[in-house]
Amino acid sequence: MAPSAHPEDARLYRASSGTVILVLSVLLVLFLLGDTVVNGSVVQALLIAPWMLLALWIVYEISFVSSVRVDAEGVTVRNLLRRTSFGWARVRDIDMRWQLEFQLDDGRTVSCWGGPARARPPRPSRSEDDEPKVPAGLQALTAIRDRWSAAPATADAPIRRTWDGAALIALAVIVLWAAAALVFVNAT
Repeated sequence: MAPSAHPEDARLYRASSGTVILVLSVLLVLFLLGDTVVNGSVVQALLIAPWMLLALWIVYEISFVSSVRVDAEGVTVRNLLRRTSFGWARVRDIDMRWQLEFQLDDGRTVSCWGGPARARPPRPSRSEDDEPKVPAGLQALTAIRDRWSAAPATADAPIRRTWDGAALIALAVIVLWAAAALVFVNAT
């Protein structure tokens, strides 16, 4: 799917808890590495860093990466190490089970792990004058369905499923670093 001609028209849906978990994890890793440098040495920090970075990579992949990006041309769904992109013409239905799901014209269903999700209904307000609150997941589903219905006929990009190359390269670097750290520790 080609990038949108109007990037301000795109909307990214991601679980807000994922950002919070990632930031807290980064702060914890920085604290632990800083403590290792202060109370140990830089060499010790370099030896334990790949293990902490591996844990941070896992947190990043599980909690932060998963997202749904919609624009006038179509959708890009990121789930862990996979990306699926498609034009609006490829969508047969959009539904919300536990999370957002797209039924595509190839017969497959794409579940969006990091996109809008079904949540507990909001608490009723105490005053009778207030309008009932609509859950955020339902608002997002309605907005996405509106985009789908308003999509031009030219929004027919093919369905593309790819691997997240940058994440796999980062994992390979971390694993090689961890292996080098093990070789160094065993050699000394």
